[in-house]
Amino acid sequence: MMQPNYTYHLFFCTNTRDPENPKGSCGQKCSMQLRNYMKTKIKEMNISGIRVNAAGCLDECDKGPVLVVYPEGVWYTINNTNDVDELIEKHIKNGQKVHRLLIDKNIDL
Repeated sequence: MMQPNYTYHLFFCTNTRDPENPKGSCGQKCSMQLRNYMKTKIKEMNISGIRVNAAGCLDECDKGPVLVVYPEGVWYTINNTNDVDELIEKHIKNGQKVHRLLIDKNIDL
């Protein structure tokens, strides 16, 4: 079976919980809109080898919206379209982590 050839595979948590749930959710923080924005920008910029997927709960609800970039397994908190733009420019195009957006589980800074 042939494997897809992606340079990066990005997973945006788009999980939505009941608004009364004290954990909150990335879906309540516009994660699907941010995911869609990222997909559109990558397509407009004609960047190949990138897959942007919606994901279920990544269990970092208080840090959301959460995005994980594979194959490195780099975890980010993405709050707005400016964060998306910076992540595309630095991480996707240039292979550099966006340190200000990193979630603590990233030990290799």
